[in-house]
Amino acid sequence: MSRYFTEDHEWIDVDGDTGTVGISDYAQSQLGDIVFVEVPDAGRSLSKGDEAAVVESVKAASDVYSPVSGTVLEGNPALTDEPALVNSDPEGEGWFFKITLSDASELDALMDETAYAAFVAKL
Repeated sequence: MSRYFTEDHEWIDVDGDTGTVGISDYAQSQLGDIVFVEVPDAGRSLSKGDEAAVVESVKAASDVYSPVSGTVLEGNPALTDEPALVNSDPEGEGWFFKITLSDASELDALMDETAYAAFVAKL
């Protein structure tokens, strides 16, 4: 499985033609305590860069963008009852949605973990 990051602090784990998307630990630390998450519905078609989900914290509301184009397989149902999973495990159980990739070449424009760590270090 490969993990990629966007400049908007989303991550995507890719396994075959399926991606699992969430926000980075850096992003959740900037947001503060997460109080609400709205995930996309299964079957929704997304293009790379589309607003896919919403995350609200005690500080602000932010959009979560799709790092790739494809069709949503499922939203994370656990976030409805426990949005704080995004704080406690942002790059694991706090994932937002799973998507079938329609164009794997879009991954080429994303950063790997090393490049993302260097990007965050400059912020």
